[in-house]
Amino acid sequence: MKNKISVKKIVSLLAAALLMVSAMTGCNEVEKKVATDGSTSMESVIGALGEAFEQENSDVTFTYNPTGSGTGITAVSEDRCDIGLSSRALKDEEKANGLKETILALDGIAVIVNNGNPVSDLTIEQIAQIYTGSITNWKELGGNDAEIVLIGREPNSGTRDGFESITDTEGKCKYRQELTATGDVISAVAANPNAIGYASLASVGDTVKALTVGGVAPSEDTIKDGSYKIQRPFVLVTKEDKELSETAQSFFDFCLSEDAKSIITEAGAVPAN
Repeated sequence: MKNKISVKKIVSLLAAALLMVSAMTGCNEVEKKVATDGSTSMESVIGALGEAFEQENSDVTFTYNPTGSGTGITAVSEDRCDIGLSSRALKDEEKANGLKETILALDGIAVIVNNGNPVSDLTIEQIAQIYTGSITNWKELGGNDAEIVLIGREPNSGTRDGFESITDTEGKCKYRQELTATGDVISAVAANPNAIGYASLASVGDTVKALTVGGVAPSEDTIKDGSYKIQRPFVLVTKEDKELSETAQSFFDFCLSEDAKSIITEAGAVPAN
């Protein structure tokens, strides 16, 4: 006697087969993503580039982890991200350990004070004297009779590294506060009429006042021509001996493309290429 298979059984078998095919297809799909990690100063620039890249590639997920330059460099070294972000040049020992730098843009480090501070211009020498404790009161600089409150970044910050290198104050600064993000420095200075700090020009808005340095205001033109002296590179960090994924390489190439120039400029930095 022949076995009869009911319509219900056939439907059940077909449904099971479709589920199996769907599961197998899902397993074979590779998520397209690019992960970046590092400099908080690069937030405006890298965020704008990431958003534009996602708009052009709807199947790609872009992530940015704002941990600071030192942590970002470590992250790419330990394969915890595709591309590290550093707001300082790589050190010789970092390059010797197989890391490669590609300069994406140039950024001015703005010296910032509270909007109510009457001081508007300082020389690099005066800035160094302030941060090393030789000048401690704003009245010495033509300002109010008030103690200067020194705000800066944490030791692994690329902004701090750039600022201290240019002002020749490395290891000598008498910080009142050492903060872990660009936005925190700006907020602290905005809230304290006697504070001074430094931050990426790309991140500075109208909540604080950016000083001229030696009579030169930080801007795209003065950074490009070198007349504004307190500036540093924005760097993409990768491994020398490891190829990026296809998606990460596409994002890397996009960042250096002609189309990216206007995005970088609008974000407040100066394209390097």
